[in-house]
Amino acid sequence: MAAQHQADQTAKPGQLGTLKLCLFGGTFDPIHLGHIHIAKAAMDALGLDKVIFLPCRQSPHKTGIEHASEEHRLEMCRLATAPYDWAEVDDHDLTAPAPSYSWRTAEAMAARFPHARLFWLMGTDQWQKLPQWNRPEHLASLVEFIVFNRGDAAEPQSGYRLHPIQGNHPASATAIRASANKSLQDEWLAPEVAAYILNHHLYRNN
Repeated sequence: MAAQHQADQTAKPGQLGTLKLCLFGGTFDPIHLGHIHIAKAAMDALGLDKVIFLPCRQSPHKTGIEHASEEHRLEMCRLATAPYDWAEVDDHDLTAPAPSYSWRTAEAMAARFPHARLFWLMGTDQWQKLPQWNRPEHLASLVEFIVFNRGDAAEPQSGYRLHPIQGNHPASATAIRASANKSLQDEWLAPEVAAYILNHHLYRNN
């Protein structure tokens, strides 16, 4: 699986043209229009140059329901983001040695784009749990956090650089996987992703 690494690395620290890159990790099972909406909201709010979508490995604890393979989730991400020149898909978290800690991903991206200003996009639920992540202070030294509102607004936390945004959207990957209602998929998925799910018979056993 070949990663997409297209961002320009020539900008120098402090220059007006310094790249602003946002890392957006998730299982994306499947990627839906809510993910695109949130990424675009972050783009508009922070003036980002790129949002890098990073599909991650599926949690082994998620049992009892059908999930798509890494290959399918990666391809759906590519299909969903293809129309947007500000979006890229990277398979780093799927190919890097386990465990895929967020700080390891941020380190790899900081090494790849040494002159970029890095952001990490997450929801308020993840933001509230951030202090319990593996090496959160190290992660915070590498990235600034863009937190979109999922109900309660994000509250500042000492040591973490916070940029709260409004990015709520009704789409739910859980509902899409569990629903036999094709109209729900048509409403919440890019047409190419909906067709991919149909053609590859994904989530049929749910």
